[in-house]
Amino acid sequence: MKKQVFNPYMPSWEYVPDGEPHVFGDRVYVYGSHDEFNGAVFCLGDYICYSAPVTDLTDWRYEGVIYRKDQDPAQDGRMVLYAPDVAVGPDGRYYLYYVMDKVGFVSVAVCDKPAGKYEFYGYVHYKDGTRLGDRKGDMPQFDPGVIREGDKTYLYTGFSGRHMIDRIGAMATTLGPDMITIEEEPVVIIPGDMYVDLKSPSEVTTGCPYPLKSIENWAGYKNHAFFEAPSIRKIGDTYYFVYSSEVMHELCYATSKSPRDNFVYGGVIVSNVDMHIDTYKPADMPVAYGANNHGGFELINGQYYMFYHRHTNANWYSRQGCAEKMTVNADGSIPQVEITSCGLNGGPLKAQGEYGAYIACHIFNPDKPGPYVGPGQPRITQDGRDGDEEPGYIVDITDKTTIGFKYFDFKDVHKLSLVVRGYMYGAFEIRNKWDGPVLGTLKCESANFWEPDTIDIDFPDGNHALYLTWVGGGSAQLKSIKFS
Repeated sequence: MKKQVFNPYMPSWEYVPDGEPHVFGDRVYVYGSHDEFNGAVFCLGDYICYSAPVTDLTDWRYEGVIYRKDQDPAQDGRMVLYAPDVAVGPDGRYYLYYVMDKVGFVSVAVCDKPAGKYEFYGYVHYKDGTRLGDRKGDMPQFDPGVIREGDKTYLYTGFSGRHMIDRIGAMATTLGPDMITIEEEPVVIIPGDMYVDLKSPSEVTTGCPYPLKSIENWAGYKNHAFFEAPSIRKIGDTYYFVYSSEVMHELCYATSKSPRDNFVYGGVIVSNVDMHIDTYKPADMPVAYGANNHGGFELINGQYYMFYHRHTNANWYSRQGCAEKMTVNADGSIPQVEITSCGLNGGPLKAQGEYGAYIACHIFNPDKPGPYVGPGQPRITQDGRDGDEEPGYIVDITDKTTIGFKYFDFKDVHKLSLVVRGYMYGAFEIRNKWDGPVLGTLKCESANFWEPDTIDIDFPDGNHALYLTWVGGGSAQLKSIKFS
């Protein structure tokens, strides 16, 4: 079988959320934070990087650790590295921007290669040397996203938690040719949820040290106000500001002809629970358990892809990178993409051979409603720790749990095998739509170890989803699916 790529596109034991993809030369590099499986908090690992040839997104290469959290002089032994971004400077070097927790300033590291060993460079600062975020009245900096044009680099930051009156919205700051000194001071470009109905700057309930830009547009962000995760791209003469909204599971975009003003809300690009999409389900129905989201898009070999992350292990702290094909319409709009299992594959997966259950894009149970992830839900987990190369699997599959894989190219498929274990009694109902007719029912009995159960079933040819719904008692676990 030709090599394929799935979601997550990194190994199943790798946890790199907040992915920012950038094409440098003939490779695409993904920079993100680094969770640990079953970690107690976000981002416990050092920065690592994966890359792939732009002509073959099935061939991801581990680039190793590119920056350690102990390299920052401000590190006190307790802080972690939050979501980063990278831009190429006028000198041809690569500049890594990041923020640690417990502080409100932006750190910068630099390297001669996209995925070499970065070295600490300094802190983004005003011309008098004061760090951005340290000046009296500064809003704390968070989640830097960067884009360079000529001698100017535009830095986007911000965090506006729900109903936080002292976090006005997303900020844009202009840096000079040294990539670290402020040339144009911050402005607020889009609002947090407290300020979507703002009519004038005088209505801000706390002192804001920055000019508020284009507040006449702010009402358009209603229900999709800025939360975190700035990411910036440019298509033609239009800037696309991507961010996580107040509901957290969605990544939205806003557009402008200026990098510092007049951003207008555009829509949702992706939701890691597939909310809003109504082509195959009700728009308000989540089909996965999610929470915060962060990512960016990139043009790779003529095709746009949107990178985001999903949640595993029924908690917020074991997130994995995913990606989907994305379309930019002639009018500049971006339709929302559907979350899938095939992601970067370029098309549906072949309905041949065996696939790990961890590539399921849909996992839900109406008795354990989402959209937000929490204890007791069916979930993807793993044995061992990060890097142990133990494939993930799905646990806590109880009555009414549905597991979905999208999409497969079916051709002359007449058998399906499921590798399962657990104390269970019942069966998996097999469908090619989550609410479609049952194509077959595969009975499974309790098993102490992973064992295959097989059913003869004639799948219709063509590109279809595969849905498995458990009907019965106990709690099943699913390791893999196999077509023959």
